[in-house]
Amino acid sequence: MSRSFKLSVLAAAVLAVAPAAQAFEAGDFIVRAGAIHAAPDDSSDQVFLSGGAATGSEVAVDANTQLGIRGTYMFTKNVGLGLLASTPFKHNISGKSGALEGADIGETKHLPPTITLQYYPMNSTESVQPYVGVGVNYTTFFEEKSALGDLELDDSVGVAAEVGVDYMLNEQFGLNAAIWWADIDTEAEIKGVTEKLDVEIDPMIYMVGFTYKF
Repeated sequence: MSRSFKLSVLAAAVLAVAPAAQAFEAGDFIVRAGAIHAAPDDSSDQVFLSGGAATGSEVAVDANTQLGIRGTYMFTKNVGLGLLASTPFKHNISGKSGALEGADIGETKHLPPTITLQYYPMNSTESVQPYVGVGVNYTTFFEEKSALGDLELDDSVGVAAEVGVDYMLNEQFGLNAAIWWADIDTEAEIKGVTEKLDVEIDPMIYMVGFTYKF
C-alpha cells in the first residue's frame, strides 16, 4: 500500500469524524465592520420664508459614506438582536426647484443607531447565512450649520428593516453585505428665516465588510 494512498485514507477518516463547521449558534456574538453608505430618498414640504412668503422650493439631502460597525447577539441559532452604529454621517442640504434651486442651505451631521430583531433561516452548518430584520431607528442630528441663520433639525424615531448575508470563510471570519431602509423624518427650520417644514429623508443604507464571530 503506497504512502500517498495511506495519507488519503487518513485524511478521509479525519474529515469523516470531524464536526461540521458551525456558522452561528445560541450565545454567539457577531461583529461586522465595513463601509456604510446612506442614500436619502428625500422629499419635503415647500419652504416658506418667515412671514409666509412661498419660495416654490423643497430641500434635498445628499448621500454620504462612513465606517459602519454592527453587533449581533444570537439568542438561538436562528434569532438574534442586532445593533447598527457608524461614524457620524455628514450631509449637505440644498434647495430643490423653485427660487432656491441649487442653493446651499446648510449642512448637518447625524448618528443613526438602529436595533433590529434578526431571523436567520439557514441551518447553522451552512457557510452562507442570509438574514432579515425589523426594528427601530433613532436618528439624532447635531452640528447643524447654515450661512442663512440658526438651522435646527429635530431628532427622529421610526421603523427600520434590513436584509443581509454572511459568507463564513471559517469558524470566526466571514464576508458581509447588507441593505437597510429607515423611516427618518425631521422638522426643520432656519430660525428667523424660514417657517418650520417637514423633511422625509428615508434613506436606503448599504454596507459591505467583514464578519467576526466569537
